[in-house]
Amino acid sequence: MIDLRILEKSSKWGYMFYISYRGDKFQAFDEIGGKITVKGEFRRVMNSLGFTWAKGVQQGGRTDAKVNGEDNILYVSSNYNGDFKEFIDKFNEEMKGKIFIKKVLKTLPNLSFPEMISAREYVYAYKKKRITRSEEEIIKLTEELSGTYDVSRFTDKKGLELKEHIRTVKITYENGRLRFLGDSFMPKQVRITSAYILTDSYEPLPGKYLTLEKIYLKDELGENIIETVENIGEENVVKIEATRNKKMYIFYVKKEDKGTLIGKNGKNIKVLRKKYGNILIKEI
Repeated sequence: MIDLRILEKSSKWGYMFYISYRGDKFQAFDEIGGKITVKGEFRRVMNSLGFTWAKGVQQGGRTDAKVNGEDNILYVSSNYNGDFKEFIDKFNEEMKGKIFIKKVLKTLPNLSFPEMISAREYVYAYKKKRITRSEEEIIKLTEELSGTYDVSRFTDKKGLELKEHIRTVKITYENGRLRFLGDSFMPKQVRITSAYILTDSYEPLPGKYLTLEKIYLKDELGENIIETVENIGEENVVKIEATRNKKMYIFYVKKEDKGTLIGKNGKNIKVLRKKYGNILIKEI
C-alpha cells in the first residue's frame, strides 16, 4: 500500500475528516449545482478558510436527503501539512451544528477511499406508534434477513440498474431501533427493508429517521493512519511521524540539515533505516 518513491516526490497527504451532520439541513449529500449539500458546504467553508485539495471529496458512506450522519468520513488529498485545530474551530463555528468536524486523521494520499471501508452501520429509529408488527415478528424478520443474499426486492429502480445485487448485512432490533451492519447495503435499501420489517410494506420509510451511525475502516487503512511519534529524538530531525503499524517513519528536517542527516554516500540514513525500517525524509 505504501510506495515510498511516490511519497518522496509528492507533497500531498490524505486526510480523513470525521463528521456528524443534520440531514434536515441539506437537500442532498453529493455536490449538486444550486442545492445545499453536505459535500458542497464542506468544500465551501473549508476553501473559504484557506484549506484546499486536489480532485474531489470522497466519502466513507453516502447518505440520502434528510438522512443524518453521526460518524461519517470525508476524505481528501491535500498539500497542506500542518495543524488542524484552527481549521476545525472556525469550521464548526461557521456551520453552527449543521456539520460538525469531530477530528481529522492523516493518512496516505490518492486513495480510492470507498474501497478502504470494511462496513457501514445504519440505525433506523421509527416512531413506535407507526410500527404495525409485533416485536416478536420484527426480531424473527431481522434474523431471517441477516446474511448474504440478493436484495433486489428491497431495491428501487435506480438501484436495480447496478450490476451487483448480492449484499451482506446483519440486522438487529433493540430498544425500538433497527441496526444494519454491512459492507455495501445502501441507505435506500435500509429504508425499504425497515418498512418491510416494521410495517409490512415495501414503500421506503422517511429518511429523517435514518442515521449513518459509524464507518469501519479496513485494517490496511487503519494501520496506515499517520501520527506524531513522541519521545524519539534524532539529531537534525525537527519532528517524527509514523504509520500506526510502524512500517514507515517520516522525518521532518530543515533544508540545510538534510544533507547531514543523510550523510556522505548515505551513511547516516542507512544506520537510521536499520533502526527504524522505511524512512521518508521531508523538508520543512
